[in-house]
Amino acid sequence: MECELRDDVLTAGSEAVEELYDRGFYGRVKDGKLEMSLIEGAHLLSRGKIEIFSDRKALDFKAFFEIASERVKDFELGYIVFKDLRERGYYTKMSPIGFRIYPRGGHPGKTPAHVFVYVISERAHLPLQRMISELNKAENARKRLILAIVDEESDITFYELKKTIMSGGQAEPDVVGAGMPAAASLINDRTIVWEPEIADFLHQNYFFGKKLDELRLQLSLVESGYLLDKQWIRIKHKNAAEFNEYAEGVEPGYTLKYLVYSNLRDRGFVVKTGFKFGTHFRVYKQFKTDTHSEYLVHTIASDHVFALPELSRAVRIANTVHKRMVFGYPDASTGDDAGGVGYVEIGWIRL
Repeated sequence: MECELRDDVLTAGSEAVEELYDRGFYGRVKDGKLEMSLIEGAHLLSRGKIEIFSDRKALDFKAFFEIASERVKDFELGYIVFKDLRERGYYTKMSPIGFRIYPRGGHPGKTPAHVFVYVISERAHLPLQRMISELNKAENARKRLILAIVDEESDITFYELKKTIMSGGQAEPDVVGAGMPAAASLINDRTIVWEPEIADFLHQNYFFGKKLDELRLQLSLVESGYLLDKQWIRIKHKNAAEFNEYAEGVEPGYTLKYLVYSNLRDRGFVVKTGFKFGTHFRVYKQFKTDTHSEYLVHTIASDHVFALPELSRAVRIANTVHKRMVFGYPDASTGDDAGGVGYVEIGWIRL
């Protein structure tokens, strides 16, 4: 089957329509002829299904691959992923960010594509806002969004990206008659609650802090800020605003971290440090019934740019310890009900 290379498109005669389009769902039909992308052409050329000519000269795979790499941005990445998806049995069509793929047993014209695939190199950087933009497009089209990261050895790792609505099951604290606000002292980077009954109430019922001993409770900075803002504790010479300024000095980034912490607590989650997992928080839906946290949540700025090895490490750790990796970020578009925080879950998948 002969194809002609013209700029960044391959064209073939009407005989290719039946052979390559009707049976293999390659390319698109235009004016009775078949047009294909260079990535599709490279795949077919490697399998001996077509011949490619440029200025009446036949191109072997090496020559064509070098030409295509000059004409199409990240051509080699797209070829690697396209070939992999096709060999896995997925009908795959081109899209602006990579590909759209069809469910097994389905194909173009029979079933709609169910996945958008975003192709990227391990060395590239992925801005959060670009990720959110593509997620919005996928969501509006009722598609899943999968990130295909190609490493330096041409291996592909697939991650599913999705916006998630975080909803916990912890009951709203009932502090009536609990003697609030309780006296507490700020000591460097933690706060001590001195009153034994209040210490027990906060820890035993709502899993705030960690017991310093049988009588006293120590709180982290974000826990202290939250309880101070709720007026469940009082700190001498520090109102909520003064405390937050102090905490930001002790822990740069505290303000952003506190935004997500308080949002998760308000949504009914129990939130504890995720330091041992390399994240900001480990998150439980309910303290009384959950023995293991369901999520790892890491706080990022709205202008955050992901380095893909960093993303891979975070997701791999979460997967290893059977938790879901979620990134929380400031998002004014969520409205007051969501507390100005958006959440993206990223998980490793096997296609």
